[in-house]
Amino acid sequence: MNGGERVRMGGAAALEKLIPVALAFGAGVLLARRKVVPAEASKAFADYAFLFAVPCYLFGNIYVADLSALFDWRAIGGYAAAAALAVAIVAAASAAAGLRDPRDVALRVMAGVQVNTAYFAVPVFITFFGTAAPIFPVLLFQVCVLSLVVIAIMELGRAGPGSGGPARRLSRAVSASLVTPLVLACNAGILLNLLSMHVPGVVLDGAAFVGDSASPVALFALGLHLGGMGLDVRGTTAEELALIGFKCLAFPLLAWAVCGALFGVRGEWLTYLVLIAAMPTPQNLFIFAQRYDVGVNLSAAVVIKSSLVSLLLLPLWLQAVSA
Repeated sequence: MNGGERVRMGGAAALEKLIPVALAFGAGVLLARRKVVPAEASKAFADYAFLFAVPCYLFGNIYVADLSALFDWRAIGGYAAAAALAVAIVAAASAAAGLRDPRDVALRVMAGVQVNTAYFAVPVFITFFGTAAPIFPVLLFQVCVLSLVVIAIMELGRAGPGSGGPARRLSRAVSASLVTPLVLACNAGILLNLLSMHVPGVVLDGAAFVGDSASPVALFALGLHLGGMGLDVRGTTAEELALIGFKCLAFPLLAWAVCGALFGVRGEWLTYLVLIAAMPTPQNLFIFAQRYDVGVNLSAAVVIKSSLVSLLLLPLWLQAVSA
């Protein structure tokens, strides 16, 4: 078999793996567009996935995982370095574009660097690799470091009656970041794993049963959301194009270069990290924008369009990093 045939077979295999993802996502879009299922129901499906199903999946899988293999510190360090460099690039570009409000800059940093773990990466990794375990360390880093910084900037820049002083706003930002169900589930799984505490089999079976629904429900919710809001391609602004291009193309390439060339990450972990970096902008960006009244329209557009672009590019990334 020559190289061209192997490439074609690799691309076909990647496309086959995307069929379940496209089916769940596309069904949501179609049913919302035809108004069979109201687009507003996407919030209920998303809340179920975010608050219950994904945490159940994370807890059960982390509890039974080999943490020494799961937390590859070279890989995590490489991804953190790539993310830090990406943050600096987006922040510098935002400042060069004339943005002076730290909250505007923080929002764009989140759009260009943070990844959609719960609603996109988890179901995609389960489909591609049969497990979402490699996402756990990145998820913790993202929520406990990147999200915390963004929330802190948003809270500190918040003004008005009842907002409190800087110390109170910072404390609120820290607590908001650390008590999300995703973080609590991950930390509980790690703690019980390290302490070798026995968790009854019926509890783990229940968590697995609920967790198995996380992937299709999260993708279906994202499809409903997209189908309801629509996709105005012709109205895409230059700033939206720049953020989507950085998120879907530049950041994965940066992760590939930093993790592979500088940190010496090889094999499966390099594939995992590049694919994680290639995931779209998280829906939390839109939630933060609404909460703090910063760049709401920009956030909605970037979340929707980066999701579609990422879905289209996934087979190419998988084929490229697996070659």
